[in-house]
Amino acid sequence: MKFGDIIGNDAAKKQLRAMIDNDHVPHAILLSGPQGIGKLALARATAQYIHCEHRNNGEPCGVCPSCRQHQTFNHADTFFSFPVIKGKNNSKPTSDDYIDEWKHFLSENPIENYRQWLRELNNENAQPQIYASESSNIIAKMSYASYSAKYKVLILWLPEKMNEECANKLLKIIEEPYPDSIFIMVSDNPKEILPTIYSRLQRIEMKKLSTDEVAKFLELHYNISHQDAIAVAAPADGNIIEAQSTIALDSENKEFFENFMALMRLAYSRDLKSLKKWSENINNFKREKIKRFMQYLARMVRENYIYNMHHRELNYLNRSEEQFSSRFAPFINDGNAERLIAEIERAERDIQGNANGKIVLFDFAIKTTILIKR
Repeated sequence: MKFGDIIGNDAAKKQLRAMIDNDHVPHAILLSGPQGIGKLALARATAQYIHCEHRNNGEPCGVCPSCRQHQTFNHADTFFSFPVIKGKNNSKPTSDDYIDEWKHFLSENPIENYRQWLRELNNENAQPQIYASESSNIIAKMSYASYSAKYKVLILWLPEKMNEECANKLLKIIEEPYPDSIFIMVSDNPKEILPTIYSRLQRIEMKKLSTDEVAKFLELHYNISHQDAIAVAAPADGNIIEAQSTIALDSENKEFFENFMALMRLAYSRDLKSLKKWSENINNFKREKIKRFMQYLARMVRENYIYNMHHRELNYLNRSEEQFSSRFAPFINDGNAERLIAEIERAERDIQGNANGKIVLFDFAIKTTILIKR
């Protein structure tokens, strides 16, 4: 991984390069910022640059033995720590137990995607943590003398997922590190990190990407035109993961679109029996999937309202969505758009609060029948 492979955040790259080139690397660095901007990729590029034997114009050379080992995730002085789940026969899991899944995850996802990591763990409804058993593993690794490089580097993804026991055990080694040890932590929610650890980190905040930067990533990785890339990038709000999801139109998005169309058609025809079945089908989703579906519904209501207002330059619909909206949009107007979104958000909150999903979703569907003809 090179700095040039990462879109945007040039100021953060410059700061990291300067620290390394001047041999003033802090023993504990925190890269934080919104999701979907490549924080983990930057941590990997930083580790490779630290270990590179022939740095070239602010980049790792990519050809020395250290760089080749980084590219295959096999550098002897680079370690990874990340949230995992407890297996049936493993009450004290560590990252090493899932290292094969982790390497596959990194090789397939240039931008870290937490939802994809849950899929790698084969449990999308899981709540992964970094357990106390991991802290013992980290302390042992960092206590060894470095094998071939001047520094050992630990990349710790999502330190906010450390449970309290783990965080407290790691505090001493962060306060009093070994001289050849560097921690690079990567966080989506730095406010959730144990304060005593957070206060000891050299913090580098990464910024949300611009629409043009997200579009550039899509052009490079998906070979699409600049115009199409901008159309996808704009509603992603600086999040490459969201843009990738849209451009791929994966099976989940297709499923969401089909259920959106079904809801609106059944609500228009006031087919309560079918709406009850619809709500039961949606309730069969996992809770996090229901949350994503409700967010998709809210986006489609907004897009159809904009379409109805004849501001097509502000619309970001894929071809299938636009084809449906060209006929459906007149039913989303000043009289119901705001109310529909409020009902969607209310239903999402209730489900996240463990309310009965079937009741909440059927109630929402009935309210949609009332609002859709306003």
